[in-house]
Amino acid sequence: MADAQERLDTELAALPQALRWREWMARVEAVLFAASGPVTREVLLRVVGRDCPLDLLIGDLAAELSGRPYEIARIAGGWQFRTRSQYAAAIRVACGGEETSRDMTRNEALVLTIIAYMQPVTRGGIARLTGREVSRDLIARLHRQALIARGPRSPEPGAPYTYVTTPGFLAQFGLETLRDLPDLVALEDAGLLKPRNDVALDLPVAGEETD
Repeated sequence: MADAQERLDTELAALPQALRWREWMARVEAVLFAASGPVTREVLLRVVGRDCPLDLLIGDLAAELSGRPYEIARIAGGWQFRTRSQYAAAIRVACGGEETSRDMTRNEALVLTIIAYMQPVTRGGIARLTGREVSRDLIARLHRQALIARGPRSPEPGAPYTYVTTPGFLAQFGLETLRDLPDLVALEDAGLLKPRNDVALDLPVAGEETD
Protein backbone atom coordinates (compact mmCIF):
# COMPACT_ATOMS: atom_id res chain seq x y z
CA MET A 1 0.00 0.00 0.00
CA ALA A 2 2.85 2.37 0.81
CA ASP A 3 4.37 1.77 -2.63
CA ALA A 4 1.06 2.52 -4.33
CA GLN A 5 0.70 5.73 -2.36
CA GLU A 6 4.23 6.77 -3.27
CA ARG A 7 3.43 6.29 -6.96
CA LEU A 8 0.29 8.44 -6.69
CA ASP A 9 1.00 12.11 -7.28
CA THR A 10 -1.21 13.72 -4.66
CA GLU A 11 0.13 17.26 -4.89
CA LEU A 12 -0.37 17.60 -8.68
CA ALA A 13 1.89 20.65 -8.63
CA ALA A 14 2.22 20.65 -12.43
CA LEU A 15 -1.51 21.28 -12.91
CA PRO A 16 -3.22 24.66 -12.80
CA GLN A 17 -5.14 25.19 -9.57
CA ALA A 18 -8.57 24.66 -11.16
CA LEU A 19 -7.56 21.38 -12.82
CA ARG A 20 -5.87 20.20 -9.63
CA TRP A 21 -9.09 20.83 -7.70
CA ARG A 22 -11.14 18.93 -10.29
CA GLU A 23 -8.77 15.97 -10.12
CA TRP A 24 -8.95 15.86 -6.34
CA MET A 25 -12.75 15.94 -6.54
CA ALA A 26 -12.73 13.07 -9.02
CA ARG A 27 -10.45 11.00 -6.81
CA VAL A 28 -12.60 11.51 -3.75
CA GLU A 29 -15.73 10.63 -5.74
CA ALA A 30 -14.06 7.47 -7.06
CA VAL A 31 -13.05 6.35 -3.57
CA LEU A 32 -16.55 6.95 -2.18
CA PHE A 33 -18.11 5.16 -5.15
CA ALA A 34 -15.91 2.09 -4.67
CA ALA A 35 -16.32 1.90 -0.90
CA SER A 36 -18.84 -0.44 0.71
CA GLY A 37 -19.19 1.73 3.81
CA PRO A 38 -18.36 5.17 5.22
CA VAL A 39 -14.90 6.46 4.28
CA THR A 40 -12.99 8.36 6.94
CA ARG A 41 -11.13 11.63 6.56
CA GLU A 42 -7.82 9.84 7.04
CA VAL A 43 -8.48 7.60 4.03
CA LEU A 44 -9.57 10.43 1.74
CA LEU A 45 -6.54 12.52 2.68
CA ARG A 46 -4.34 9.82 1.14
CA VAL A 47 -5.47 10.74 -2.38
CA VAL A 48 -5.33 14.55 -2.23
CA GLY A 49 -2.62 17.10 -1.53
CA ARG A 50 -1.33 17.87 1.94
CA ASP A 51 -2.94 21.32 1.98
CA CYS A 52 -6.26 20.28 0.42
CA PRO A 53 -9.23 21.64 2.44
CA LEU A 54 -11.17 18.39 2.35
CA ASP A 55 -14.43 19.75 3.74
CA LEU A 56 -14.58 22.44 1.06
CA LEU A 57 -13.76 19.91 -1.64
CA ILE A 58 -16.50 17.54 -0.50
CA GLY A 59 -18.88 20.50 -0.33
CA ASP A 60 -18.17 21.28 -3.99
CA LEU A 61 -18.64 17.63 -4.89
CA ALA A 62 -21.94 17.50 -3.01
CA ALA A 63 -23.14 20.61 -4.85
CA GLU A 64 -22.38 18.95 -8.18
CA LEU A 65 -24.48 15.95 -7.14
CA SER A 66 -27.49 18.10 -6.21
CA GLY A 67 -29.46 16.89 -9.23
CA ARG A 68 -28.47 13.24 -8.92
CA PRO A 69 -30.54 10.50 -7.23
CA TYR A 70 -27.80 10.03 -4.65
CA GLU A 71 -25.91 12.30 -2.28
CA ILE A 72 -22.86 12.39 -0.02
CA ALA A 73 -23.80 11.92 3.62
CA ARG A 74 -21.75 12.22 6.81
CA ILE A 75 -22.23 8.84 8.46
CA ALA A 76 -20.40 7.02 11.25
CA GLY A 77 -17.48 9.45 11.29
CA GLY A 78 -16.94 9.40 7.53
CA TRP A 79 -18.60 10.06 4.18
CA GLN A 80 -20.71 7.71 2.07
CA PHE A 81 -22.85 7.83 -1.04
CA ARG A 82 -26.52 7.41 -0.12
CA THR A 83 -29.57 7.13 -2.35
CA ARG A 84 -32.00 10.00 -1.85
CA SER A 85 -35.14 8.95 0.01
CA GLN A 86 -37.52 9.93 -2.81
CA TYR A 87 -36.09 7.10 -4.95
CA ALA A 88 -36.60 4.35 -2.35
CA ALA A 89 -39.86 3.19 -3.99
CA ALA A 90 -38.21 2.90 -7.40
CA ILE A 91 -35.41 0.81 -5.93
CA ARG A 92 -37.89 -1.51 -4.21
CA VAL A 93 -39.80 -2.01 -7.48
CA ALA A 94 -36.57 -2.69 -9.38
CA CYS A 95 -35.64 -5.30 -6.77
CA GLY A 96 -38.99 -7.04 -7.09
CA GLY A 97 -40.50 -5.39 -4.04
CA GLU A 98 -38.25 -7.32 -1.67
CA GLU A 99 -36.78 -5.63 1.36
CA THR A 100 -33.01 -5.95 1.69
CA SER A 101 -33.43 -6.84 5.38
CA ARG A 102 -36.28 -7.76 7.68
CA ASP A 103 -38.04 -5.06 9.64
CA MET A 104 -36.99 -4.69 13.25
CA THR A 105 -39.59 -5.83 15.76
CA ARG A 106 -41.01 -3.38 18.30
CA ASN A 107 -39.18 -5.22 21.08
CA GLU A 108 -35.86 -5.03 19.26
CA ALA A 109 -36.39 -1.35 18.51
CA LEU A 110 -37.11 -0.59 22.16
CA VAL A 111 -34.04 -2.45 23.43
CA LEU A 112 -31.84 -0.85 20.76
CA THR A 113 -33.17 2.58 21.71
CA ILE A 114 -32.34 1.99 25.37
CA ILE A 115 -28.83 0.82 24.51
CA ALA A 116 -28.28 3.82 22.22
CA TYR A 117 -29.30 6.36 24.87
CA MET A 118 -28.08 4.63 28.04
CA GLN A 119 -24.88 2.90 26.88
CA PRO A 120 -22.95 1.24 28.28
CA VAL A 121 -25.86 -0.66 29.81
CA THR A 122 -26.27 -4.26 30.98
CA ARG A 123 -29.07 -6.60 30.02
CA GLY A 124 -30.22 -6.35 33.62
CA GLY A 125 -30.22 -2.56 33.35
CA ILE A 126 -32.42 -2.76 30.25
CA ALA A 127 -34.76 -5.10 32.13
CA ARG A 128 -35.05 -2.65 35.02
CA LEU A 129 -36.02 0.12 32.61
CA THR A 130 -38.64 -1.98 30.82
CA GLY A 131 -39.92 -3.96 33.77
CA ARG A 132 -39.35 -7.21 31.91
CA GLU A 133 -36.49 -9.67 31.54
CA VAL A 134 -34.78 -9.27 28.16
CA SER A 135 -33.92 -12.52 26.41
CA ARG A 136 -30.43 -13.42 25.29
CA ASP A 137 -31.89 -14.25 21.87
CA LEU A 138 -33.06 -10.67 21.38
CA ILE A 139 -29.61 -9.33 22.29
CA ALA A 140 -28.02 -11.91 19.97
CA ARG A 141 -30.23 -10.80 17.04
CA LEU A 142 -29.12 -7.19 17.44
CA HIS A 143 -25.52 -8.37 17.72
CA ARG A 144 -25.79 -10.44 14.50
CA GLN A 145 -27.03 -7.35 12.69
CA ALA A 146 -23.85 -5.54 13.85
CA LEU A 147 -25.97 -2.92 15.62
CA ILE A 148 -24.59 -3.57 19.11
CA ALA A 149 -21.43 -4.98 20.64
CA ARG A 150 -20.20 -5.93 24.07
CA GLY A 151 -18.87 -3.05 26.10
CA PRO A 152 -16.82 -3.10 29.31
CA ARG A 153 -17.90 -5.24 32.21
CA SER A 154 -20.13 -3.52 34.73
CA PRO A 155 -18.98 -2.97 38.33
CA GLU A 156 -22.25 -4.61 39.44
CA PRO A 157 -22.06 -7.93 41.32
CA GLY A 158 -21.07 -10.69 38.90
CA ALA A 159 -19.44 -8.14 36.54
CA PRO A 160 -21.97 -8.61 33.70
CA TYR A 161 -21.12 -7.33 30.24
CA THR A 162 -22.52 -4.04 29.12
CA TYR A 163 -23.75 -3.34 25.59
CA VAL A 164 -22.98 -0.42 23.30
CA THR A 165 -23.90 0.56 19.77
CA THR A 166 -21.50 0.10 16.85
CA PRO A 167 -20.43 2.07 13.77
CA GLY A 168 -22.89 -0.20 11.95
CA PHE A 169 -25.67 1.30 14.06
CA LEU A 170 -24.64 4.80 12.99
CA ALA A 171 -24.50 3.75 9.34
CA GLN A 172 -27.85 1.95 9.52
CA PHE A 173 -29.62 5.05 10.81
CA GLY A 174 -27.63 7.65 8.89
CA LEU A 175 -25.97 9.22 11.92
CA GLU A 176 -22.53 10.77 12.00
CA THR A 177 -22.12 10.42 15.77
CA LEU A 178 -24.29 9.54 18.76
CA ARG A 179 -24.74 13.27 19.34
CA ASP A 180 -27.07 13.19 16.32
CA LEU A 181 -29.58 10.95 18.10
CA PRO A 182 -33.01 12.58 18.34
CA ASP A 183 -34.01 14.06 21.65
CA LEU A 184 -36.07 11.56 23.68
CA VAL A 185 -38.71 14.15 24.52
CA ALA A 186 -39.08 14.98 20.81
CA LEU A 187 -39.58 11.29 20.02
CA GLU A 188 -42.24 11.02 22.70
CA ASP A 189 -44.02 14.17 21.47
CA ALA A 190 -44.02 12.78 17.92
CA GLY A 191 -45.57 9.54 19.14
CA LEU A 192 -42.55 7.50 18.05
CA LEU A 193 -41.64 6.42 21.57
CA LYS A 194 -43.77 5.71 24.60
CA PRO A 195 -43.21 8.08 27.57
CA ARG A 196 -40.40 6.87 29.78
CA ASN A 197 -42.80 6.09 32.64
CA ASP A 198 -44.56 3.57 30.37
CA VAL A 199 -41.76 1.70 28.60
CA ALA A 200 -42.73 -1.83 29.74
CA LEU A 201 -43.69 -3.19 26.32
CA ASP A 202 -44.25 -6.86 25.61
CA LEU A 203 -40.60 -7.92 25.75
CA PRO A 204 -39.73 -11.63 25.52
CA VAL A 205 -39.41 -13.24 28.91
CA ALA A 206 -36.26 -15.25 29.53
CA GLY A 207 -37.17 -16.99 32.77
CA GLU A 208 -34.69 -16.47 35.56
CA GLU A 209 -31.62 -15.93 33.34
CA THR A 210 -29.00 -13.54 34.65
CA ASP A 211 -26.37 -11.56 32.72
